Amino acid sequence: METNGAESENVKPVENNGAAESENVKQKGVPIDGGKYVQYNILGSLFEVYANYTPPLQPVGRGAYGIVCCATNSETKEAVAIKKIGNAFDNRIDAKRTLREIKLLCHMDHDNVIKIKDIIRPPDRENFNDVYIVYELMDTDLHQIIQSNQSLTDEHCQYFLYQLLRGLKYVHSANVLHRDLKPSNLLLNANCDLKICDFGLARTTSETDLMTEYVVTRWYRAPECY
Repeated sequence: METNGAESENVKPVENNGAAESENVKQKGVPIDGGKYVQYNILGSLFEVYANYTPPLQPVGRGAYGIVCCATNSETKEAVAIKKIGNAFDNRIDAKRTLREIKLLCHMDHDNVIKIKDIIRPPDRENFNDVYIVYELMDTDLHQIIQSNQSLTDEHCQYFLYQLLRGLKYVHSANVLHRDLKPSNLLLNANCDLKICDFGLARTTSETDLMTEYVVTRWYRAPECY
């Protein structure tokens, strides 16, 4: 079961219910650092990205971590999601989670695990406060689909579960435990492709690891964690 073709034939595409529709804001950028970077103001937050990520930058999500915008890589013509983690080093725990996700995802390559496409380095390395991570772009997540009025067929559920288990098999084969699986960490697109994201709480397994037992979002913990 290494191909997705046959399993997806009877699955209708998932509608895009992402935040891009409700926050369809187009921004014009200002070139800086000799044109190598472009500076944008996104919902009051300063974005500094490589010039090859062409406008318009559109906000597609925001949370405690910061803001996510979609853009296009002019070199590859690929749509991407750029997540800005503001003041990434102010909180030691958050900084460790960010570094952990980057380290793990840079070593993973699977259809059902989100890919990091790029890390945007700051123009001024003496003032390195914000981290910009470029991911492949997805339309929405399973939590938003469940909360919407869209009906999910048995075929949808079967195909989502198949992809989730396929992704987990790969992650576990790399001796990695995700430790925070939940609908909002399962990204989807209009083709019903599913990708596991958010590896900030993940750990590698070994006999000497002492891992915190009380993890995972409350309603999604395995019974043995209680």
